[in-house]
Amino acid sequence: MNANGRVFKYGNDVDTDVIIPARYLNTTKWEELAQHCMEDIDKDFVNNVEDGDIIVAEDNFGCGSSREHAPIAIKASGVSCVIANSFARIFYRNAINIGLPILECPEAVENIDTGDEVEIDFDTGIITNKTKNKSFQGQAFPEFMQELIEAGGLVNYINKDLNKENV
Repeated sequence: MNANGRVFKYGNDVDTDVIIPARYLNTTKWEELAQHCMEDIDKDFVNNVEDGDIIVAEDNFGCGSSREHAPIAIKASGVSCVIANSFARIFYRNAINIGLPILECPEAVENIDTGDEVEIDFDTGIITNKTKNKSFQGQAFPEFMQELIEAGGLVNYINKDLNKENV
């Protein structure tokens, strides 16, 4: 499993209210959430993000409330992965639950800038900044987590397993 895309980079403490402002939480429709993703920190994000692009951030990405809307908005916008120095614990769990790959790799964060093209190999954990021709060792996803992400999240993963048992 791989990801490849252009980078949008942000700083420390990007909270869930910045990722998806509270004024848009009256919907659970993924495509509507995507239309407002990151708008309070980067008004041009939704107009410039393309499928496969990558968010890179510094410390404590996803802090704030425990709402699942934040990783859903990111994933629905087309982002293929978020790389950060660290994640808020509840955001980390919510991201995995909805099938959004996230990686902690401070070395990569330090050496990746907005606009760089980055490739990620989730089998090995290698993050390659193709723009700067540098690679960094992130944590590889265990096979079960890759299956969960490929299934589109925890609910789909469980349903897939239940369907296998009922066949």
